Amino acid sequence: MRTYRELFRSPEFTPLFAASSLQVAAMTVSGLALSTLVYAATGSPLLSALSMFGPSLVQVVGAATLLSAADRLPPRAAMTGLALASAGGTAVLAIPGLPGWAGLITVLFLGLVASVAGAVRYGLLSEILPSGGFLLGRSVLNMSAGTTQIGGFAAGAALVTVLSPRGTLLAGAALYLLAAGVARLGLTRRPPRAAGRPSVAETWRTNGRLLSSRPRRYVYIALWVPNGLIVGCEALFVPYSPGSAGILLALAAAGMLIGDTLTGRFVPRRWREGLAQHLYLLLAAPYLVFALHPSLALAGAAVLLASIGFSTTLLLQERLMILTPADIQGQALGLHSSGMVAMQGIAATLAGTVAQYTSPAAAMTAMAALSIAVTLVLAPRLRYADRRSPSASSPREPPRL
Repeated sequence: MRTYRELFRSPEFTPLFAASSLQVAAMTVSGLALSTLVYAATGSPLLSALSMFGPSLVQVVGAATLLSAADRLPPRAAMTGLALASAGGTAVLAIPGLPGWAGLITVLFLGLVASVAGAVRYGLLSEILPSGGFLLGRSVLNMSAGTTQIGGFAAGAALVTVLSPRGTLLAGAALYLLAAGVARLGLTRRPPRAAGRPSVAETWRTNGRLLSSRPRRYVYIALWVPNGLIVGCEALFVPYSPGSAGILLALAAAGMLIGDTLTGRFVPRRWREGLAQHLYLLLAAPYLVFALHPSLALAGAAVLLASIGFSTTLLLQERLMILTPADIQGQALGLHSSGMVAMQGIAATLAGTVAQYTSPAAAMTAMAALSIAVTLVLAPRLRYADRRSPSASSPREPPRL
């Protein structure tokens, strides 16, 4: 599968794409509305930021407790039910006079729901597309998420002005309901990929199984660490250049879109095996220019070029699918996503701490250098993972330590 036309002709990809885009839009507009509501009530930048990004951070808890549900529930029913749960939680946040403790519990609940919803969605993607189509399909979902977030923040800001923050939360709940309807009517009923009931114990057992394989473990580390360190650089755009941070963030988003388009659509399969580490070097190396305190034009060009390297994630996700049996692929992708979010938070904290004692430019340079070092250390181990990879159709486990 090499073209977008072939991709959208695949049965069920279009409804999956639509449901995914609607959920991203709902999360974006409701997150902005909740952040605005919390800041107006408390005047606290910290609480405002936590209200917007708290659900993402809670996904780590979901990864440790609930991810076994991703492969042990019927995908259509799971996507529909999780979207309905998100709609209900978002509507609760719009209740006037909602106690703070109830709002916090609801935000935590939404984060747990999101941790499973992403795993179900991307696990289903690997089912509905033929062999070799996962990378193109995932790249399209990534591009849709990026553009939807950009448009969602703009639309959310307008809705907050026109409808008020609580009205915008209700609009977000309506988008979740629409996503549930698209999933229910557009997707085919399928049995779960794995037998058994979801549980915390099963989540831990399968996570241990995923990480016990040395080739898979190297891929996970590569998915989490080098790009997480560069997100730490992005976290310093505001202190580095308060007046230009928005421009730098927009250029970073544009670079990601370019990278996902080029990698997902135009990179031949024979090039993919050795390209991941090169793209990770591209992701980090341009940030070294910040040691020279470059002009905005040069800094923007460096950020745009570097962000193309984020497309390495697509190649490594495809490799993870090859290394993972079909019955746990949903949980494998959920573990990747949750670990990535956690590492991004750790890297942002580390970058901020270094900047506190040096300068934002020095911290960005240090994070980029560390990302390059990690990539170089991982490169031979990823080649080892390639040599030990089973075929995409093989159900057997890779060798364990």
